[in-house]
Amino acid sequence: MNIEPDQLDKKQWQFWIDRGGTFTDIVAKDPKGKLHTKKLLSENPEAYKDAALQGIREFLNIVSNMPIPSKSIKSVKMGTTVATNALLERKGEPTVLAISKGLGDILEIGHQARPKTFALNIEKSPLLYQSVIEITERIKFDGKIDLPLDYAASTAALKAQYDKGYRAIAIVLMHAYLYPEHEQALAKIALTIGYEQISISSEVSPLTKIVPRGETTVVDAYLTPILKKYVDHIESSINPEREPGKLLFMQSSGGLTDAGKFRGRDAILSGPLWRHSRCCTYSKARRVRKNDRL
Repeated sequence: MNIEPDQLDKKQWQFWIDRGGTFTDIVAKDPKGKLHTKKLLSENPEAYKDAALQGIREFLNIVSNMPIPSKSIKSVKMGTTVATNALLERKGEPTVLAISKGLGDILEIGHQARPKTFALNIEKSPLLYQSVIEITERIKFDGKIDLPLDYAASTAALKAQYDKGYRAIAIVLMHAYLYPEHEQALAKIALTIGYEQISISSEVSPLTKIVPRGETTVVDAYLTPILKKYVDHIESSINPEREPGKLLFMQSSGGLTDAGKFRGRDAILSGPLWRHSRCCTYSKARRVRKNDRL
C-alpha cells in the first residue's frame, strides 16, 4: 500500500542538532508538532558512539546501537565543530601540496599582512601540509603554455609521496583559476595512483591570487577526509538510501547543504554559525510571543 506524502509527514520527526566540542544540543519536532530539547555530552564512549545519533534514538525510544528507522525522520539539520576542532588541534589528514615549480614556499611566505607590526619575535602559524611537490609546468596569464606539464616527472613525484603514506593532495598551479587543464591532468594522475582526497584550486576556490587560493585548497584537502568520515557515519545511520535533502549541514557561509556536498572548505564555521542562527531564531520567536501578549 502506497502512503501519501502528507500522511507520511504526520508520522515523521524533524531534528535540529548542534554538535559542539563539549555538548551536543538537539531540538526535535515530533509528528504532532510539539518541540522537545535534549543536551548530551559530545564524547561519552562508555555510553554511546555518537551523541547526535544517541539523541535521535532517545527521542524515538530506540535502544542504543539499534538501527534508526529512516522512515520515521523527515529531516535532520546539523551544525558541527568536527572540522573546526580538527583544524585547531591539527588533527586533519596528512596532506601533500603539489604546486608550480619555483613556488614551493609561497604559501609559507604568505602575504605582507602584519597583525603585530612592531613584534620582534615573529610567530608563524604551523603549515597544514607536510610535504611539497614542485610541478614542472607553467601556463601564462594569457593561456599560452610557457612550460608543458611534465607527465612522467609529475607521476613519479606523486607516486613517491603516495608510497610514503600520503592519501590527501592539494593541487595549486599558477593561473589555474582561468586555465585548469594542468590541474585537471594532475588530478587524474593522482586518482590513478590511488589518492583518496584530491583537492584542486580551480574547483575549490578559483581566486586570482595564488596564496588565498592555495590556502583554501590545502584546508579542503586537510579537513575533508576527517569530515567525510563523520558525515558518512551519520548519513549511513539515518539516511542509508541517500535521499537528497534529508540530512543537511550548516556551511561557513550560513547556508545549508546536502550531506553529500559538505566538504572541508565549507565547514570551519559550521558549528559557530549554527549556534548564532539558532539564537537569532529563538530571539525572534520570543519577540513575536511578547508582541502577541501586548
